[in-house]
Amino acid sequence: MPKTLKEVRAWSYKQADDIAKEDIDYVLAERLDLTPSEFELKQDMTLTDEQVKQANKDIAKLVKGDSPQYILGYAWFLGYKIMVKKGVLIPRFETEELVEWALTSLKDKDRVLDLGTGSGCITVALAKEAQKRGLELNLTISDVSDNALRIAEENLLTYEIDALVRKANVLIGLTKFDKIISNPPYIDPADKNLMDKNVIRNEPEEALYGGKDGLEFYRKFAKQVRDHLNSHGEFFLEFGFNQKEALAELFATELADFEIKFKDDLAGNARMVHGRWQK
Repeated sequence: MPKTLKEVRAWSYKQADDIAKEDIDYVLAERLDLTPSEFELKQDMTLTDEQVKQANKDIAKLVKGDSPQYILGYAWFLGYKIMVKKGVLIPRFETEELVEWALTSLKDKDRVLDLGTGSGCITVALAKEAQKRGLELNLTISDVSDNALRIAEENLLTYEIDALVRKANVLIGLTKFDKIISNPPYIDPADKNLMDKNVIRNEPEEALYGGKDGLEFYRKFAKQVRDHLNSHGEFFLEFGFNQKEALAELFATELADFEIKFKDDLAGNARMVHGRWQK
């Protein structure tokens, strides 16, 4: 049996030749608590029998089609380790950018809603980063999924974050807020062929697909949001790479009294929208 990291890595590549090498390296490095640079520099390190056995189990799961983050049981989001299980989305880089944008507008004592919270990653990052800025937030998380709310609550407990927990379909039954932030389901089922097979196989459909054209959430949100934002309130939403034009038209019709601003992600694609009452 292979014993050094280099040998285990090579063996893993052979066992999972259809799996992306970066996914294999990611799982191996995380199990060994190594940074990417440490992983490359410590190829001669000797693994214990237990570590080799764990690598065998992990590679078998990768071959079966499980996502690396579900295998590990966590994902990283803005530097915070977030527990993930099947039933919630794996956090993405684009959502990190959404949170960073929202952080620029936060004020002390803001009432903040994480709408469609999933794993709770947005609230964890907002709360911890706000603490660093000396801000105290009044937090609420909501989701239509009981399973997602349970997972989110576990992550909030890990980081000792207090938040109200509400089950809600979009904004129905919720109160008013100063900030609403959401990464809602927005994928058009017609675009399913463009998606990674692991995402289709592993991640919850209700958190991925946004109705027949991907825009069902945004239509409901636009009709409801006036009743759930304070007079100085703002919202930050993520959306799909090809949906800016449709959303601009929707919001121009439904939210004509709002100032709407779109923002590109680091790849240069319009992926985020901000709205607030016109002054």
